[in-house]
Amino acid sequence: MKHVLEAAREAPLGEMTKQVIVAGRERRQKTPSQANNFLKLMRGLFAWAVEAELVKSNPADGVKAVKTKTIGFRAWEEDDVDKFEQQWPLGTRERLALAVLLYTGLRRGDAARLGRQHIKNGRISVATEKTGTQVTIPLAPELVDAIKAVKLKGLTFVAQENGQPLTKESFGNWFGEACKVAGLKGYNAHGLRKLAAIRLALNGATVPQLNAVFGWKGSKMASYYIEQADRIRLAAGSAGLNKKPETLVSLFEDPFD
Repeated sequence: MKHVLEAAREAPLGEMTKQVIVAGRERRQKTPSQANNFLKLMRGLFAWAVEAELVKSNPADGVKAVKTKTIGFRAWEEDDVDKFEQQWPLGTRERLALAVLLYTGLRRGDAARLGRQHIKNGRISVATEKTGTQVTIPLAPELVDAIKAVKLKGLTFVAQENGQPLTKESFGNWFGEACKVAGLKGYNAHGLRKLAAIRLALNGATVPQLNAVFGWKGSKMASYYIEQADRIRLAAGSAGLNKKPETLVSLFEDPFD
């Protein structure tokens, strides 16, 4: 908003047409995230202006965002988990949050509201916030240990110090800060969901099993993680193979010449 005001503070709202919005997006297209943030700002600003009856229509409606390429959230590795656990021992809320995320594979919003009410007969059962899909997750011993090590003040496992639940945004920000303290800058909750999927796939989980735990449908996502696990297994199995053969006869020489 600061940059917009510097360029067009005195421009009448009525002169902000769709063409003007498109031109503003195009000026920023070399940095796609900046262009898209500008577009989001204009949509929100003029949605308010329409409601306030300052303009008749939203000039940002129908303007497409700039396509961006992203590799998604960084998946954690086992060494990263070790590093976090060294910084945050059992008994800390941060360690409990790690255990909830890693041993359930839940998204941050579901992890933030997970509590005693979701556990029955040694299983976690919860309807996911994003899709409403009911997932069933075995209760891992490591998660049980982490829960028992923290004195809970309410039903929710990972809550504020006073026992009040966290929103998914505050949960994500708080956990991100805990990662930074552990020397894992740029890591977040969703990266643990990826590691959880890779772990299950490495241990032989099938497509239906992965779907049941993560709430996926079809086979695309589950197959992706099974493929990643296969790559890891094959790479591990090839250790020591990349060395000079000692007895192999060259295919380019005639051994009887």
